[in-house]
Amino acid sequence: MADARDDGGYGAGSGSTVRAAGDGGRGFLGEVRDAVSTRSALVMLGVLLLQLGFALSYMGAFHAPKPHKVPITLVAPPAVQQELVARLDALPGDPLQVTPVADRAEARARLLDRRTDAALVVDPASRTDTLLVASAGGPSATTAAAEILQEVARAEQRTIVVRDLRAPSAGDSRGLSSFYLVLSWTIGGYLAASALNMAAGSKKPTLRRTLVRLAAMLPYGFVSGIGGALIVGPVLDCLPGAFWELVGIGTLVVFASGAVGVALQSVAGTVGLGLTILIFTVLGNPSSGGVYPSSLLPPFWAAIGQALPPGAGTTVVRNTVYFDGNATAGALWILGAWAFGGVAVAILAAALRGKRQREARTTGPVAAAQQQ
Repeated sequence: MADARDDGGYGAGSGSTVRAAGDGGRGFLGEVRDAVSTRSALVMLGVLLLQLGFALSYMGAFHAPKPHKVPITLVAPPAVQQELVARLDALPGDPLQVTPVADRAEARARLLDRRTDAALVVDPASRTDTLLVASAGGPSATTAAAEILQEVARAEQRTIVVRDLRAPSAGDSRGLSSFYLVLSWTIGGYLAASALNMAAGSKKPTLRRTLVRLAAMLPYGFVSGIGGALIVGPVLDCLPGAFWELVGIGTLVVFASGAVGVALQSVAGTVGLGLTILIFTVLGNPSSGGVYPSSLLPPFWAAIGQALPPGAGTTVVRNTVYFDGNATAGALWILGAWAFGGVAVAILAAALRGKRQREARTTGPVAAAQQQ
């Protein structure tokens, strides 16, 4: 009996000891404080802000698309041309911005050069006019222009026939493949940069490590470009043709995204990843013109779209595949500027950080000796 009591006492004491070691005497609130540190709480707050920003940005851009100054070219007899321009430009809400030209050939050239979204050719000998469009450049803009002009024509008891000079390929029926391809490239670029950062324990890199990371983004971007071009070309037949052009564009887009990711994480650590997501995904994607062109977006998104890599990349891909590379120079400069800026900031941040660390190591012993 004594042995049994001793065993029972030992068992109870052991259980108490285990419980005490398990909770450290902290209780529930102590466990919460231990599980959710101040750093963790700040990271969660950052994620919440990105989440809300994502919802605000996408729904703010897409919830009520409204045409504003959609560029239209007009071909009409000289006797009525100026009157028609004034009438179309004066429509409520300024949905159109009309440019008169001399003939149909010039209107067609402007359309395929991406200087206009549609071209209205007025036939004075009949009551049927022709609207030339190139829906491969973005079906949303051409649809909006057609609806507005058809409504105007009905009021004048006229008819408009729509002729699509450059439709999207069969595998790209909604014209969104360019946008999704660039989306995959930009996300891949900054996630690769983040992976390099996390592999080092999220430590801010030295200059040598920064150069290695930037150099690693080049082959990664090239392989990503080949992979994307294969998917939209031979695999899915979304964007056929221009294979090597797409490889080059993909390499530049991925490298630009990765370089910016390396730079921001070099400057701000984990917070830098959030800033990269803010630039490329929260702000860049809805304003890119992939779903709705700038003429259908609210002013803020219309203003920033082509200045950010997703918008510039989408423009380059579309115009390369469908329009023989017309109107791509400005977008290529934008991508190049982001790539160069990312490289410059990453190298400068690492160099300055290394200089401060060397100065601290040098002045530390001197200060200690002076105190003695």
